[in-house]
Amino acid sequence: MNDNQLLRYSRQIMLPLCDISGQQKLLAARALIVGAGGLGSPAALYLAAAGLGSITIYDDDVVDLSNLQRQIAHHTPDIGMDKVISTRQTLNRLNPDVEVHAIKQRLMGEQLENEVKKADVVLDCSDNFSTRFAINKACVMHQAALVSGAAIRFEGQVAVFTPGQNNSPCYNCLYQSEGEELQNCATHGVIAPITGIVGSIQALEAMKLVLGIGETLTGRLLLLDGLTMAWSSLSLKRNPNCPTCGGL
Repeated sequence: MNDNQLLRYSRQIMLPLCDISGQQKLLAARALIVGAGGLGSPAALYLAAAGLGSITIYDDDVVDLSNLQRQIAHHTPDIGMDKVISTRQTLNRLNPDVEVHAIKQRLMGEQLENEVKKADVVLDCSDNFSTRFAINKACVMHQAALVSGAAIRFEGQVAVFTPGQNNSPCYNCLYQSEGEELQNCATHGVIAPITGIVGSIQALEAMKLVLGIGETLTGRLLLLDGLTMAWSSLSLKRNPNCPTCGGL
């Protein structure tokens, strides 16, 4: 690290669980973020600010006025711009040392598998079940760490799945089908800060996985009721008959 980096990351480096060696791990790490919206925005911002060296972002949408209430990587002049390009510009302004790969497309199939294989950690910041199931399947196949988040109305949830480690369940163990496809912000609404809270937790969990510190949310589902500010933590068990991870 150069002098500027030592100063930029000094508040993390002074933490015994991070130190210089941990910061170097972050600088060398690759994160894949699927979705540049309400969850992907804060997750990407905090990972970039913390010095996670390479961030790849996939999203096939453009910035709309209705996004700006919660998708904090985008700004009013960005309306009509590809979300991944807007996000990359914001991250570059925040921390030019971070390498940002912005791809405007729906990540699926062989491309999804290739990106998962290259990543040290995958953040599912999408807003539909079909994408979530596809990401989960690819992560199980390549035993990649997955940080999954969701937010709707005043409610949020986060879970971590580490296939092949600690008898971890997978997303398919938690949700058995791809039903309720219309349960998203566009149809049910969302209060702005909930997406920020969930996305920030996803970033923290991703950093803990890269650093190999603390106790992650593997095997747990963290739930937030924003109206009462009540947090709940549910234990998740691996389903031996799971169609995705049952054969591991």
